[in-house]
Amino acid sequence: MRAIGYQKPLPITETAALVDIDIPKPKPKGRDLLVEIKAVSVNPVDTKVRQKMPPKTGEEWKILGWDAAGVVVETGRDAELFKVGDEVFYAGAFDRSGSNAEFQLVDEQLVGQKPKSLNWAEAAALPLTTLTAWEVLFDRLNINMPVAGMKPVILIIGGGGGVSSIAIQLARQLSNATVIATASRPESREWVTEMGAHYVIDHSKPLPAQIEALHLDVPSFVFSTTHTAQHFAESAELMAPQGRFALIDEPGNIDIALFQAKSLSLHYEFMFTRSMFKTADLSEQHRILNRVSRLVDEGRIRTTLAKNGGVINAAHLKQAHQFIEDGHARGKIVLEGF
Repeated sequence: MRAIGYQKPLPITETAALVDIDIPKPKPKGRDLLVEIKAVSVNPVDTKVRQKMPPKTGEEWKILGWDAAGVVVETGRDAELFKVGDEVFYAGAFDRSGSNAEFQLVDEQLVGQKPKSLNWAEAAALPLTTLTAWEVLFDRLNINMPVAGMKPVILIIGGGGGVSSIAIQLARQLSNATVIATASRPESREWVTEMGAHYVIDHSKPLPAQIEALHLDVPSFVFSTTHTAQHFAESAELMAPQGRFALIDEPGNIDIALFQAKSLSLHYEFMFTRSMFKTADLSEQHRILNRVSRLVDEGRIRTTLAKNGGVINAAHLKQAHQFIEDGHARGKIVLEGF
């Protein structure tokens, strides 16, 4: 089968950074599904892994890709949630061969029914960011449990990204929180407004003063999707006492003591935790994706697809990686078909 892989971490400008290859088609066992890939999306995690992580010992190629939409063509003997012919979407597992291939194995507990109202590319844009946003909002921050004495207000830092784009929608649809999102470029501000943010402020300017100017209750919740170190002290200043803060990036050294006086809690979110550690609630991601699929088909959630980068091959994947590394991403970039 056709796939795209690499043999050692390289800058995306190098010819061997991503290469078109041919490898054997895998065989499902246990609860695995073998999925024929129809579309994939590219996430910042793809670029970070490519820059740092070589193939495992004994592997010739490292194949990236987590987001995918496709058709089940074969199942393992213990699979019970899906059958051959089902249309599915998922974000897969961090420690298995990725979706940048014609066929991929994935544990059915991580898979949802593809929204019927979306095409392949639109569906592939959603899983990883949706699972991340859902787990942040409802597992980590628990935004439907208010902070004492405060109306629910959430600040989402980096509102134009893929995770933020779906987080804004989920917060609007599944909570009564007021949603403030940050964006600096005109096109990003427009996008964030389309996603449903009540208010948009500029993260290139001091945040506390802009929050105060809105004349709302101060945020009980902050979801930092990018540049956490840059905004960490500001977040401590602007948040309500006993508020909850979540992040998904790698901030380096931050001064957690800034959270002490207000008893602020900090929550790290890594969407692959459940699959990496085979947690008892592994199948929760199956349920989340099915719930979101219904929300999409009910017209309450929209795809965050912003750019279709063409067919799935090394050249187009390299362009997508470069686009993300340059910081131009707004919403999600998707590749479709081989």
